[in-house]
Amino acid sequence: METVLLIDGENLKGKIKAVFSENKKEKPTWHEYDFKSLFDTVLKGLTINRKVFYFARIKEHESSKEKSQQLIEEQRLLKTHLEQQGFEVILSGRVRGQMEDGQNGKKVLVFKEKGVDVKIAVDMVCLACDSKVKGIILASSDSDLQPAIKEVRNRKVECVYLGFEAQPNKGLSYTTNRTILMRDSEVLECVKCQ
Repeated sequence: METVLLIDGENLKGKIKAVFSENKKEKPTWHEYDFKSLFDTVLKGLTINRKVFYFARIKEHESSKEKSQQLIEEQRLLKTHLEQQGFEVILSGRVRGQMEDGQNGKKVLVFKEKGVDVKIAVDMVCLACDSKVKGIILASSDSDLQPAIKEVRNRKVECVYLGFEAQPNKGLSYTTNRTILMRDSEVLECVKCQ
């Protein structure tokens, strides 16, 4: 039986970006960031059989074709980079552009991810129900995953929450068997692949 690492990609990127911002450093270029070293350092001593990143598929938006194309290209570069580092990449759900009220009452195009947390939850429960894993390490701070965690644990599969020291999700810490927190120093060290 294996242990799998399931990573909510946008959630992770947002947390890493916050660490860089809090430390007054420029956010990393995602297709150069050393995700492998980060997880190898943080999860040292644990045997991980599969490492899976989840992202939403980006679609072109009519009112922002140039920005959409830029985001699609960045996602393509990141996907290739992660696969070269030994991660599986699953594109599920969508990134949708929608107009929202911005500052000064102006409408602003905002891109939002939908469906990734549902795919992670379904995969967690399927792996547990099919008795394919002994443990799941969840790198996401999305509280919506708590029902899936409870179901996984009901099926005697260990579930570990992998969060960040700056703002750990207390609900996920409470729901999982164990919590591992990434230190800011570990996040900052992996700025570029060697």
